[in-house]
Amino acid sequence: MSVFASLVERLADLLQPLFGASATAAAIVLFTALVRLLVHPLSRAAARGQKARTELQPRIAELRRKHAKNPEKLQRAVLELHAEEKVSPLSGCLPSLCQVPAFFLLYHLFSSTSIGGEANALLSHQLLAAPLGGRWADALGDGGVAGDAGLVYAVLFACVAGVAVFSYRLTRRTMADRPVLPPGRAGDGEQVPGQQAVTAVTKVMPFMSFFTLVTVAVVPLAAALYVVTSTTWSAVERAVLYR
Repeated sequence: MSVFASLVERLADLLQPLFGASATAAAIVLFTALVRLLVHPLSRAAARGQKARTELQPRIAELRRKHAKNPEKLQRAVLELHAEEKVSPLSGCLPSLCQVPAFFLLYHLFSSTSIGGEANALLSHQLLAAPLGGRWADALGDGGVAGDAGLVYAVLFACVAGVAVFSYRLTRRTMADRPVLPPGRAGDGEQVPGQQAVTAVTKVMPFMSFFTLVTVAVVPLAAALYVVTSTTWSAVERAVLYR
């Protein structure tokens, strides 16, 4: 943790001439961008996997018709098809999973009162008038929604809402471009392997962007900055990779 704190402090020192008292907040945004750059190859691979899965759908539909009365044979055929084409239904989760450690590092760093036995000085750093270690509830208790800290959160919520609406429309458009398949069940009502998970994710996916609003409201501001920056990056990245 102390190593990570030193990294954030060094980045803040580099950005101090440009951002002044908000240098640490800028350092968190820069750190998030660096993490996303490292994860970008996985995002590109996920985009290729999504396109490959879309192309496989007509072949899976044909397998359903061919093996409608033999669920076990259908399962083997679908699994063999995925293995042959080197496609995983859950490969798109990798970019998000790889970012979890970075998010929790920031969350823990700005939730801890001490680091290495010494007081955590980072908690006093601010984004304009809002402490990076504070939460939205703290801002509401110190000046309310229209207070200096409350206005910082208002801007963040507006940014997140805008990105969420953009992501929602992008996801709906992407899903609408996929071929429509017959119900994902085999002969005796047995679910095609992996189809249940894919169906559940497909239903929830358009709304996942809006969950970010809740996250921003409950985590320390430093972690919220990570979430806002990463979510914005994801929206732009998806618009480019899935066009």
